[in-house]
Amino acid sequence: MIKKIKSDILTSIKNKKINVFLLFLVLSFIILIFTKLSKTYTNTVVFNIEKVNVPKENVIFNDSVALSITLKTHGFKWMSYYFSKPTITIDFKKDVYKKDSVFIWNKSKAYIENTQFDKQVALLNVSPEVLTFRYGVNMVKKVPVKLNSDIKYSPGFNVSKPYILKPDSIVVVGPKALVSQVGFVQTEKFSLDNVRKNISEAVKLKLPKKNKDLTFSNDKIILKATVEKFTEGTLKVPVTIINVPDNINLKYFPKEVNVSYYVSLSDFNSISAKDFNVVCNYSNAVNNQSLLVPELDDFPKTAKNVKIKQQRIEFIIIE
Repeated sequence: MIKKIKSDILTSIKNKKINVFLLFLVLSFIILIFTKLSKTYTNTVVFNIEKVNVPKENVIFNDSVALSITLKTHGFKWMSYYFSKPTITIDFKKDVYKKDSVFIWNKSKAYIENTQFDKQVALLNVSPEVLTFRYGVNMVKKVPVKLNSDIKYSPGFNVSKPYILKPDSIVVVGPKALVSQVGFVQTEKFSLDNVRKNISEAVKLKLPKKNKDLTFSNDKIILKATVEKFTEGTLKVPVTIINVPDNINLKYFPKEVNVSYYVSLSDFNSISAKDFNVVCNYSNAVNNQSLLVPELDDFPKTAKNVKIKQQRIEFIIIE
């Protein structure tokens, strides 16, 4: 029993020694880091350009413009530059001037020292000494939005009215040469399966990622659709023969054809045979044949999958 107690005491002392050693090791490492970061270093860093106060009538092309700036400062400041990309602001009201078809910026050490860096940062060099910014005249254009969708409905269900896009068009702003090429904006592919209730979903627009010179009023739209239960209907619709020469009299059979369609339950009673127009064009008659093909010339917008079940109309010419 005495031996066990003695062993536990020795183990405890050893563990405390190890813990104290680890504590001193961590503290020594922290002190070393702070010592290193407190020293002054000279280095060159690439700064991105932030353009402000650009004239509204102009758009600056997003060419790859950057400044390599040599600075002398302590390690803590350098650490902030490495963790986030540093930027330099160029004010287009006072820091640039127009020449030909570009804006020109000349290196101004006083400007950068006084407004961009604090007193702990010494500016040693800026490269290049001159920057040029190409620009164009802004053009504003309204273009339609086109839906790219793959929507599948549950059996017996369908959309009863055209899809509603909000907004159905967006505004594009940018250089005339680029904006004039934009005829419409398409949505990202939007897919749904087994739909049996109304749709109200946000859909992203497929905007050009490579061309940053264009700006768009929206990056997404809302898709709305009314989904209802559908049923099949069939009606007998009169057939009309068109383009028959004045000197020819025809008799044809059948006078009516069956037309099938799908329609929502709410619109079923509003559809009648007079809403359909089935015609046969005599000009399409083939020599030595007495057959015509019936075609749908008109049908109600609320009807879907409209089909004529009679595929041939027979006729004879009466002398």
